Amino acid sequence: MSGGQAPAPALRRSAQLPPAHAMLICVAMPALAISSDQGQLTGRGLEGFYRAGRRLLSRCEVRVAGREPVPVQARMLSADRARFVATLRPFADEGPDPDVVVERTRFADGTERILLRSTAGRPLRMPVEVSLGTDLAELGAVASGNTGPALAASVHDSGLRWSSATGHCVVTAHPAPADALASAGLLRWEVELPPGGSWSLELRIRPEGAGPVRAVGHGVAQSLATARAACDHPGARVLLDQSVADLQALLLRDPDHPADVHLAAGAPWRCGLAPAEALAAARMALPLGTRIAAGTLRTLGRRQLAGKGPRAGMIPGPLRNTGPHLPPGCTGVEATLLFPALLAEAWRWGLPARETEELLPTAERCLRWLLAAAGDGELLTDPYPDGPARCETQAHAHRAALLGADLLDAHGRSGATELRQCAERLRDTFRARFWVKDRTGGRPVAALLADGRPVPLLTGGVAHLLDTGLLGSGVLAPGLLDKVQTEQLARLLGGPAMDSGWGLRSLGLREAAYNPFGHRSGAVRVHETAVAVAGLAAAGYEKEASGLLLGVLAAAEAFCYRLPEMYAGEQRTEGGAPLPHPAACRPAATAAAAGVQLLTTLAGIRPDAPSGTVTLRPVRGAPLGELGLTALRVGGAPFSVRVSRLGLVMVEEAAEGLQLGV
Repeated sequence: MSGGQAPAPALRRSAQLPPAHAMLICVAMPALAISSDQGQLTGRGLEGFYRAGRRLLSRCEVRVAGREPVPVQARMLSADRARFVATLRPFADEGPDPDVVVERTRFADGTERILLRSTAGRPLRMPVEVSLGTDLAELGAVASGNTGPALAASVHDSGLRWSSATGHCVVTAHPAPADALASAGLLRWEVELPPGGSWSLELRIRPEGAGPVRAVGHGVAQSLATARAACDHPGARVLLDQSVADLQALLLRDPDHPADVHLAAGAPWRCGLAPAEALAAARMALPLGTRIAAGTLRTLGRRQLAGKGPRAGMIPGPLRNTGPHLPPGCTGVEATLLFPALLAEAWRWGLPARETEELLPTAERCLRWLLAAAGDGELLTDPYPDGPARCETQAHAHRAALLGADLLDAHGRSGATELRQCAERLRDTFRARFWVKDRTGGRPVAALLADGRPVPLLTGGVAHLLDTGLLGSGVLAPGLLDKVQTEQLARLLGGPAMDSGWGLRSLGLREAAYNPFGHRSGAVRVHETAVAVAGLAAAGYEKEASGLLLGVLAAAEAFCYRLPEMYAGEQRTEGGAPLPHPAACRPAATAAAAGVQLLTTLAGIRPDAPSGTVTLRPVRGAPLGELGLTALRVGGAPFSVRVSRLGLVMVEEAAEGLQLGV
């Protein structure tokens, strides 16, 4: 295995993680700024400026005339910037009305701008103090509460400096302070404000010797920034804008190959490369272009396991908790199966032929591993080779085999016949062993244990059974289920046990071990909901798809359209709001990319760039009313489409020569 590591490793999930749901998180990878809604950085919990997984500054408290300003508003201005407004009356004996406004703008790159504005009718003269401190702790230590003591500061240039065995931080102030007291970490100014006047201060927080962060998203995939939605439903535009901004903020470069970019899994806990999530997010974001997909595939291809043995050809990945009913899974099995599927679909969306050819050998090794692991009709286990056979793993394997065969055939490579035969065997085995009959029409089981016993739970993972993948000429690959089973699954996903009103639950309401906050046992996982919406719409179950879509859009409004990776699956009530999950990443790559997929699903865009065609299968019910999507990408060129209130679709912009398929 070769290739550089992501700048900031993911953290192992723990019950001791401090709550992050109420924090304002500014992101410009590899930098973060995490704040409470009070605006002051007090050093408690997660608060602070971070770069590459290290907290550079934990404390930044402003006092004016010896008083702490009263916070009145905190809000995100963009993915990488937050604004905090506070007020105060510097002299207590002059009535209750504040006459100084303190406005702070905090940037993920390590910049803080502080503006004082006077509304007083007379000149004001008062001291302004900024108290600073840090522990230079790793994010993992911050999360576990093992940060160690605050470090001693020293005066440096126009600010302060801190050092430890593992790092250094410098804070510089413009204008320079009148006084700097290192022992207290204090910078001080004497400020004069004329009536209606203002005074500004800029703090720059940097590792010693480093410049400002050059966020990857500011110079990469510029086509993302121009994608827009215009819709009768006002939330559609805001959701796409926020989703695109969060995707840009989460972009990372492969440090050994900086031209290749991929998505970090999410902030604050998973700021590095998580293979399965990076591939899934890149796939959902294909309507925005293929550059993220290409960078993700190349980055992970360099990590593919070589040599011989049962794991040769796998894309390695970590164990993840799969809920109370199964042992940890979601290893490199999932990433290995997602790799050829993403390459096949990226090629259909317009990945250049040269890049596709370069990535084909890696995809072929993934597919050879699949053939060897599946054997003669055997199911794929996760973790391989001794774990249970999970339902969604079989869906990933079936899709990879069919899309991989299509890709190999199109490029004159051998092995397509064996892959299609493998898919057929897997389909027969799945229908015989994974579908259980009951009085309501039957359902798929969550998994088969190593001894063959079923785990008869209805989970959100079954949504992947409807995600068959895109072949040529706008045709979708066949699924594991037959027509009757697909209809029954659609009924289950759209029913009250699975549809919370805010999205798809990860475990049915009536199942044992249901927990509305359980990330695999009842919480709404946004990625799974988007998969369900796309699969239901493609299969023709538009009512169920629309219900889940509208639920997520309503939840998005409650989260200011920055969707977290998950939230509680409690039933929606009139006038209610979804409950945040305190440990959820927000932003998260799969949630942001899900916002893109949810909206583009309504247009039903099925491109075949190699053959110069695009097929459109819009959701005829038009659940959001008229919808226009502009500056998407098909075949490497801008693509714009409009769906009317009657569900009729019209292409408004496309690559020259691109034909509308039937």
